[in-house]
Amino acid sequence: MKFATKAVHAGVEPDPSTGAIMTPIYQTSTYVQASPGNHQGYEYARTQNPTRDALQASIAALENGQFGFCFSSGLGAIDTVIKLLNPNDEVVACNDLYGGTYRLFRRVFEKYGIKFHFVPMDNAENIRTYMNKNTKLVWIETPTNPLLNIIDIQEVANISREFGALLAVDNTFASPYLQTPLDLGADIVMHSVTKYIGGHSDVIMGALVMNKEDLAQQFAFLQNACGAVPAPQDCFLVLRGIKTLHLRMEAHCKNGEKIVNYKIVNYLINHPKIDKVWHPGLPTHPNHDIAKKQMKGFGGMLSFTLKDDSIEQAIRVMESFKLFSLAESLGGVESLCGHPATMTHASIPKAEREKAGLKDSLIRLSIGIEDADDLIADLEQALAQIHISLPN
Repeated sequence: MKFATKAVHAGVEPDPSTGAIMTPIYQTSTYVQASPGNHQGYEYARTQNPTRDALQASIAALENGQFGFCFSSGLGAIDTVIKLLNPNDEVVACNDLYGGTYRLFRRVFEKYGIKFHFVPMDNAENIRTYMNKNTKLVWIETPTNPLLNIIDIQEVANISREFGALLAVDNTFASPYLQTPLDLGADIVMHSVTKYIGGHSDVIMGALVMNKEDLAQQFAFLQNACGAVPAPQDCFLVLRGIKTLHLRMEAHCKNGEKIVNYKIVNYLINHPKIDKVWHPGLPTHPNHDIAKKQMKGFGGMLSFTLKDDSIEQAIRVMESFKLFSLAESLGGVESLCGHPATMTHASIPKAEREKAGLKDSLIRLSIGIEDADDLIADLEQALAQIHISLPN
């Protein structure tokens, strides 16, 4: 079954009692039993809910996985993965990653005796130095947040297997439409469903997908035991969003490429007020060839800094946007701009951010599905609001 067909149909069946084509919202906390243990497959809604079951099956199918689990947030999903570990276990993670993930690793789980290493993974071989008998998990994002670094999933999977470690891939920036890490050797795929999968900036949710039954059993236990489950109304909204995921991702990719190459190839790179641009679709991106190998398209995320590398100028640009809304999050139909240093990545110490290449002046754009010409005009007028002194 091709992706567009799966997006519309996978995991979803007409309601058996009415024939309703849309999965009903089973807004219930419990289920009546004929006698103790004699029920219709459902006992308590934290453990199972039919609306959530349909969504989990749908997301698993999109990732070419056998098992899917949804959580009340992306961080709830990540928290569940780390709960597989024990004191003295070690995790090797990419050094450019979502600030909330870093905060969860360092400020929550380190005190329980889990050791985290943050490593630049533009070259997969970099992780070998940090791998040892205690390494139980390798955690990567690709493309990364917010510097759009590309990590070779297949190479990292090969190295992880050598050391008996699980590989988990945060696939949020790509979505399953552009990239399916399980097919490249990953053990676990994580999504902030809040972003592209939901796609409409109206739901907070996370998801995990895997093919290994033993992992699925552990996650099923943790989902129920820890209780970070999404509400049925939210599951319904995401099921609705998934039906247009392929169409939305095509629009995000098309708009992103047009903005990067407006009028001339590498338009943004050659803009007199822009210093550096991060986008995996640029031939100058150091891992552009890996992106082409493992992704169907380059997505709708890009970041840039200004020639005048000051936070004040960056803020002025962001405050001047009319269509790009200044807000946390990404992946919705509307275009957003964000300032990682003070928003999504503020929890990472400044020295660590700068070591990874994340400057205080960096602006991150989530390109929506509006008309690209209107978005370009908005970018142009916002950049026109600043004066940058160029060298003689």
